Amino acid sequence: MTVSDARARLADVVDAARVGHHPVYLTRRGQRVAAVIDADDLDRLFAAAEDFADIEAVRAAREEIAAGEPTIPWAQVKADLGLA
Repeated sequence: MTVSDARARLADVVDAARVGHHPVYLTRRGQRVAAVIDADDLDRLFAAAEDFADIEAVRAAREEIAAGEPTIPWAQVKADLGLA
């Protein structure tokens, strides 16, 4: 949908994204420039992205340990964070 069309029918665009749980892509000169997405769906996407980043960080840490990289003692981690 073009940005101009979306501007004229904003309430319909929002309802379509909210009810259909599919993003409504907005275009300008035939190129996608934005998307309208249900707020709860966006929250779920952010949570999934954070989970994925955590999983990747764990994978990288395990690879470092397997490669013989030294680990940081728990007491030092607590001290560095001001918890000790």
